Amino acid sequence: MASKSYKIGPIARPSLGNDSVMSVAYTHRLAIATSVAEPEIHSDDKHLAASLRSLGVETTACIWNDPAVDWASFEAVLIRSIWDYFKHYASFKQWLAQLPVPTINNRELLLWNSDKRYLIELEKHGVPIIPTQVVSASQLRGTLAAMPGHEVVIKPTVSGTAWHTVRGVAGEPAFDLIVAQLPPEFDYLVQPYVPEVARDGEWSLLFFDGEYSHAVIKRPKAGDYRVQSDFGGVSQLADPGADLLASARRILEAAAAIGHADVAYARIDGVISQGRFLLMELEMIEPFLHLGNRADASERFAANLVKRLVNSAGGIR
Repeated sequence: MASKSYKIGPIARPSLGNDSVMSVAYTHRLAIATSVAEPEIHSDDKHLAASLRSLGVETTACIWNDPAVDWASFEAVLIRSIWDYFKHYASFKQWLAQLPVPTINNRELLLWNSDKRYLIELEKHGVPIIPTQVVSASQLRGTLAAMPGHEVVIKPTVSGTAWHTVRGVAGEPAFDLIVAQLPPEFDYLVQPYVPEVARDGEWSLLFFDGEYSHAVIKRPKAGDYRVQSDFGGVSQLADPGADLLASARRILEAAAAIGHADVAYARIDGVISQGRFLLMELEMIEPFLHLGNRADASERFAANLVKRLVNSAGGIR
């Protein structure tokens, strides 16, 4: 990929710990894909953006489904806070297909990862997951009838941030009523509720270009099962240990065996149950990367992204 020089006026770099003002001639232009709900670069990605600018990359926040954006004016699109894509899934797939420039992660990976059926595929490649059934909305009633008294979690195969996600006991009338109100046009995952999430927390391990970076444990607020901050969940940096890290690496190896070896960023979410790490989600589209307290991780990720921009053979497609 040929480099271009974009002449930009003096900019300040306070987020990098430098109060001086310097003149930067940007050599690359990178769009940061955001959403209507989060139109600017998210606070967790601020140091990443500042690090990119310090390395000669002009970063511009662009709402992914804004028709006014000239995507061709950028060298690539870094997918970040597009946290509503699953609500506009057909438009999202059309947007990816029509983009005139590469995406990071690459669009083949984004499409594969956008439907949670990938969990079943990973399980076939030896990845332990929470036991999962995939059923249509019309099959939910019969599926639950076959497992009375079991506590379950139901979520659409295309979803995020606990959207249309419900938890309850199969066969209980109140839960049956909730399930009956789920949108009929979706397919759903039906999984047993795993109490270890609330008791011990959910692990998230972050990888950049296949290299482990850092990890957090996420815990729901008391009485809830959802670990997202939107619902009161909290997270803290943690050391996963050698065994857990090895399990996470095997998940990436399985994804590579399926055909997705080029992964600029990934977040592996799971829970330890009965001594095994069970994959809950492999987030490769728009994961919250927990960079806020890890400036070093932001800077490593930025350096990796620059390499991809400089050399298209590094994996940008």
